[in-house]
Amino acid sequence: MRRLARPLTANPRPVIVTASVIHTVDDDTPTATAMLVVDGRIALLGDVEHCRAAAATLSGREAEEVDYGDATIVPGFIDAHAHPLMYGQLMTWVDCGPDKASSIPEIVELLRTAAESAPADLPVRGYGYEQRNLLEGRHPTRQELDQVSTAREVYLMNASGHGGVVNTLTLTRAGIDRDTPNPAGGEFFRTDDGDLTGELSDAACNILTGVHGVDVGHHGPNFHLEDEPAEHLRQLEAAQQNFLAGGVTAIGDCQVSRREFDMYLRLAERGELKTRISMYVLSHLLDEVLELGMHGPFGNDALSFAGIKLYADGTLGGWTAYFPDGYVGDPCRTGQLYHSPEDYDALVRRAHAAGLQTATHAQSPDAIEMVVSTIERALQDRPDADARHRIEHCGLPTPEQISRMAAAGIRPVNQPQHYYNWGEGVTDAIGTVGERFNPLGEFIAAGVPVTISSDAPVAEPVPLEALQVSVTRETRRGHRLGDDALRIDVGQALRAHTINAAVSLGREDEIGSLSPGKLADFAVLGEDPLTVAAASIGTITVLATWVGGQQKYRRTPA
Repeated sequence: MRRLARPLTANPRPVIVTASVIHTVDDDTPTATAMLVVDGRIALLGDVEHCRAAAATLSGREAEEVDYGDATIVPGFIDAHAHPLMYGQLMTWVDCGPDKASSIPEIVELLRTAAESAPADLPVRGYGYEQRNLLEGRHPTRQELDQVSTAREVYLMNASGHGGVVNTLTLTRAGIDRDTPNPAGGEFFRTDDGDLTGELSDAACNILTGVHGVDVGHHGPNFHLEDEPAEHLRQLEAAQQNFLAGGVTAIGDCQVSRREFDMYLRLAERGELKTRISMYVLSHLLDEVLELGMHGPFGNDALSFAGIKLYADGTLGGWTAYFPDGYVGDPCRTGQLYHSPEDYDALVRRAHAAGLQTATHAQSPDAIEMVVSTIERALQDRPDADARHRIEHCGLPTPEQISRMAAAGIRPVNQPQHYYNWGEGVTDAIGTVGERFNPLGEFIAAGVPVTISSDAPVAEPVPLEALQVSVTRETRRGHRLGDDALRIDVGQALRAHTINAAVSLGREDEIGSLSPGKLADFAVLGEDPLTVAAASIGTITVLATWVGGQQKYRRTPA
């Protein structure tokens, strides 16, 4: 019989943690050098002598003391938009990202090497390439993946997560040939003479995920490939460890289906949730959510339901975000909307009327307009000054839309690592307007609070890298995107990945800052991100990560 998910355990003994500086992200006490933790919560911030005296008074017990010397402590980073199960799954695949391969032959060699050491009956799966970062400036072809294997299926997922390339055998087994029509909301790409290239996008990925994986017009997508439950649990356990290694203590899972919900419950029952999880359930389950009376957040500090996840359009990296006039890089491509405006409006207004927060993926100005307009109408029907509806990614809002977001209390959840990894690809796709991709500075200037996250596995859950590129707007190739008005300072970036993220999850009373009464979730850093050179923030070492007053991760010295 299943039990309610257990809260994360707290250290029963009082602990005093000291460091050179503790950045609390709390306006009342911005910095400290010591922190007293009692029963997993912060009891006091100040200096070590005050904490020692308080420990004896509050608990009647001598406190354990942990001194981090010259290190810096910040609140645990909150990754408000990520996909932990998919990230864990991809950790078992072959990493073909820019740190591993810069050309198609290098990708082929990585996959071939993996194939040689894997059981002959298993497919070969890779991930992480971004075609415009490759020397060839294009996607691999099925013929090139045939060099990996013609006897087993090969799938190479694009960094966007919304498609990739397969070998010939994969297409053949799925019954796809040059005469197969494209599915609604997806494409099997072809050469000028009609031959299949092996590239596929969005709903065409259903040859891998099954027919209900990506259903444009019906809420999708879910690009997760199904494994046995035991394997999914191993994947989630591995993913959690990587989040902790980045200093992440709480995660907003923005693609929860029955599969993810089931896996989280299993982990929670076993007491093996190490990070806090807030779940955003995919919108095709809205009827079930409302039928069960889930009209607001519920759960405990380990596992909770937060809201409903929707999709307005596709991805800029995969050229499936909605640009009805076509892409500068390919005028024949327009991308797509996942819903008609009428259907989307009905979904959001039903959720809002029930008191549910919504989080909608939207990248293009047209898709963002559909979202903002719908939320404005929903708020007219049922005013709520604290609805906190979110726009995920929110890549290219117009200045006018940003002003309306401020008025409606709409919260963008951005991923600056996207433009770090493939910002040049955005400008290639849509022209110079792409220089505004993720306009963090414009949001803050308009009074719109900024939340930043990783979207793992699209980017690694490395918050310090996200802080760096929020401040510099420099891509992996050294190109600075846009003007200085788009940048934010490091203090604003730290807030965006801590307290602002907590507000976006509806959890600011528990996490997001180091404040008396809040859960003792924090990261210990080798250097101070507020004082080092901006270009080196991403290289700061995470020495330890604490959740509920317990150390859940400690860096092993090299």
